[in-house]
Amino acid sequence: MLDISEDGRTWVLSGPAGSYAVHVTERHELLHLHWGPRIGLADAEALAVRPLPDYWPFESPLDGREEYPVEGGPRFVRPALSVRTAGRRGTEWVHEGYDTDTEDGELRLRFRDGDLAITLHYRMRPSTDVVERWVTLHNRGPAVELLRADSATWTLPDRDAWRLSQLHGRWGAESRLTRSGLTHGEKVIGSRRGHTSHQHLPWVALDTHATEEHGEVYSCALGWSGSWRIAVARLPDARVQITGGAGHDDSGLLTLGTGESYTTPVFAGLWSDGGFGGASRAWHAYQRAHVVPDAERDRPVLFNSWEATEFDISEEQQRALAERAAAMGVELFVVDDGWFGARTSDRAGLGDWAPNPDRFPGGLKPLADHVHGLGMQFGIWVEPEMVNPDSDLYRAHPDWVQYQPGRKRTEFRNQLVLNLAREDVREYLWERLDGLLSSAPVDYVKWDFNRCFTDAGWPEDPYPQRLWVDHVHGLYALLDRLRAAHPGVAFESCSGGGGRIDLGVLSRTDQVWTSDNTDPLDRLAIQHGFSQIHPARVMAAWVTDSPNAMLNQRASSLRFRFVSAMAGVLGVGGDLTRWTREELAEAREWVALYKEIRPVVQRGDLYRLRPPEGGASAVQYVLGDETVVLAWLQAQRYGEPVPALRLRGLDPTASYECLETGEVHRGAVLLHHGLRVGLRGDLDAAVVHLKRK
Repeated sequence: MLDISEDGRTWVLSGPAGSYAVHVTERHELLHLHWGPRIGLADAEALAVRPLPDYWPFESPLDGREEYPVEGGPRFVRPALSVRTAGRRGTEWVHEGYDTDTEDGELRLRFRDGDLAITLHYRMRPSTDVVERWVTLHNRGPAVELLRADSATWTLPDRDAWRLSQLHGRWGAESRLTRSGLTHGEKVIGSRRGHTSHQHLPWVALDTHATEEHGEVYSCALGWSGSWRIAVARLPDARVQITGGAGHDDSGLLTLGTGESYTTPVFAGLWSDGGFGGASRAWHAYQRAHVVPDAERDRPVLFNSWEATEFDISEEQQRALAERAAAMGVELFVVDDGWFGARTSDRAGLGDWAPNPDRFPGGLKPLADHVHGLGMQFGIWVEPEMVNPDSDLYRAHPDWVQYQPGRKRTEFRNQLVLNLAREDVREYLWERLDGLLSSAPVDYVKWDFNRCFTDAGWPEDPYPQRLWVDHVHGLYALLDRLRAAHPGVAFESCSGGGGRIDLGVLSRTDQVWTSDNTDPLDRLAIQHGFSQIHPARVMAAWVTDSPNAMLNQRASSLRFRFVSAMAGVLGVGGDLTRWTREELAEAREWVALYKEIRPVVQRGDLYRLRPPEGGASAVQYVLGDETVVLAWLQAQRYGEPVPALRLRGLDPTASYECLETGEVHRGAVLLHHGLRVGLRGDLDAAVVHLKRK
């Protein structure tokens, strides 16, 4: 809902529980008024007439109160907008008016600085308190250099002792949650790598005294799959602002010529008074309703051949794996790396997207038909943005890669990055991928991105280069075009694990690969962090062999591996030809159980009952009359029993039946006294499925 004052200078956007309000003064200053519990227009107007506090000569009354700080004038905070034209730098804007779109609830505030038009966009989607913000810049005069154009600055209310939550990590250890007190100065996170990165997810949350289920939490998430930056500043007067957008520094984002425009990615914000858990559930619901394609469709159980075969693959070998996977109850069979070109290792073949004639004499169609005949969907792995120097594509078009003339070339994993900012590169990839998806009944594509930008040069484009921005837009355009031409094909975003996970790529893919680390114990912490912002519906998780060969050689039971992976979109990635008959039979039972609880896990509300930091941890999902509890015990000490798990989200007046044992529990008892799960020893796990009677 959008309320506007009679003078057209105060605006209030409201959702089910929260409101967001801004005001423009007669001096054309855009001030932030409110972000928090729901208020009315009269409340916002009362805030608008409150005088700014007196400041010492070396401070500015605008700092910490402007909605979108620009560079220049009486401002000392980090500018969200920094532009340079011939002979001058900075912005002096005037407010020109506003527009609204009643259909989707968008508010557009229009400003102008000479020939540069600046539009601030706001939108609250139906049934959500998430505020989407972005900026459009349109140049009608001489060239303007955008040194920095952030999507939004978020201003927090006056509070004491703010605490910052963020998700950090590295390859194999992504999305780990950390919380710390926010001191004076700036805390800056981001990526200089050309993609979202394993090191930080573009999300932050701030609170003063919140718990998992109680207290105010302010959080923001950026929808951008390239380099990015979020700066959290505690100003001299202790006010806090969060500024974020595309690009990792202020050295130049791009240049706008006459008649050109630039639109920033969305930087979304959420206020919640339900603690960290309430904030997570609100983010999850928002993404399922407004971001993730076809989120109402539950994702299938998949098998991926990578860990079973790596590069040494053949059609007959894949057929054998498919038959075992089908017998286990798998619904989607995926051929990973090695099916194309001269791809017998990571040294060759990337870019040559045609089936290897020695390995697949008839192309992919015979295998895909066989997989479909077994009752499964068929999927493939691709890495379209990369090329090996040892490939037909690179030999024909060495100028299609990112490179700096006269500089040494960097190769990670023996590959280079194609320049998707080039139209000819995008057209080549479109023709190859469209042809590939048309040549065989492919239902799923795992889209990988296995190295960072290092030599991000484009000799044909003068500095400042558009490559950093236009590569991402090229990726988005290619995914959009493929999805439109092949609406039945699902896409998974992967980047050596969790290196490209954000709201931007999630709006174009059906799920994401969370981490290359498939160790079930490590995954509990990774998945705990991931769940702070993203829903289980998009979190791919695999059961692989034991001991875990990827990182740590840890041995674990099939039970522990399955229950860990059942917290998201279940997949299997082990070498099924080496699993015993007993293991295959047990796996079939776990897959069948997952299919029963899948709607609740993928579409339900998540409650984190116990974090994975101690001996026992657990999560709970609630959807309608059903609830599912997944619990894990890392190690039992001194024979002590696992404490009862106090459940959430239930009706205290109702009764709930355990569908496995038939035992009936009272809702009030589960809420206040808890559910006992029989976990013992080391690396044990349990699943409890309850239904309201």
